[in-house]
Amino acid sequence: MDQGRENISSFGQDVQAHNAKIEKLADLVGLNNCRAMGLYKIPENFKLSVVIPVFNEKRWIAEVLRRVRMVPIPKEIILVDDLSTDGTREMLQQFADENTKILYKEINQGKGAALRDGFKLCTGNVIIIQDADLEYDPDDYPSLLQPIIENKADVVFGSRFIGEKHRVLYFWHMVTNKILTVLSNMLTNLNLTDMETCYKVFKKEVLEGIDLKSNRFGFEPEFTAKIAKKKKPAWRVFEVPVSYDGRTYEEGKKIGLKDGFNALYCIVRYKFFN
Repeated sequence: MDQGRENISSFGQDVQAHNAKIEKLADLVGLNNCRAMGLYKIPENFKLSVVIPVFNEKRWIAEVLRRVRMVPIPKEIILVDDLSTDGTREMLQQFADENTKILYKEINQGKGAALRDGFKLCTGNVIIIQDADLEYDPDDYPSLLQPIIENKADVVFGSRFIGEKHRVLYFWHMVTNKILTVLSNMLTNLNLTDMETCYKVFKKEVLEGIDLKSNRFGFEPEFTAKIAKKKKPAWRVFEVPVSYDGRTYEEGKKIGLKDGFNALYCIVRYKFFN
């Protein structure tokens, strides 16, 4: 596995070689066809910061990191352990390397607080949020990044509801997600299909001037509300489809009814207050 990771990682870091391959392929099939397949040049100075909040994910974290590292894009990984108690905390150190930073929190505060701490360590041009389970697939990174790299977007949401494969699970979770998205859209004047998605990708400068406060899953509506407030010029927001392999509660899913009510509260709060 280490040798495979090294080979893929070196390909991702060698941007010139990657771009040369894209040029050759474009000569054969055309540039527009390459773009339609999600194959595009990467800027020479590009680096992706992958922020992963972690809480009690011993079962999944090694595979998540393997998949993230396999993505052929120059990147750094920031793991933020939110005081795990299942052994995750003890096993994280084995993943540290020159491209992987690990932050151990001394107080359990929730996903939003972990993300705020992780953002402070980011040195990349673009930031992506990755959950520490296997619900979201890092193979979607190239399509998520394409609108930003091609200078069509500043923020990209990965939607679970616009055409990609997904595991069939809880009906009422889907209904709740869609209701919260509609309510968020009404107050932000965005037309998202999946506000609650984990996959939010954005240029680092998007965080400038945004005072994020939510500690738990309220991060999702808060972030959405605050990027929507940016005017003159407004942030350009895109959605792209992503695959989704949701977990059951027996498999470790953490979000619940309480978080749904909190999201509703955050939608209203961050429309009118900071």
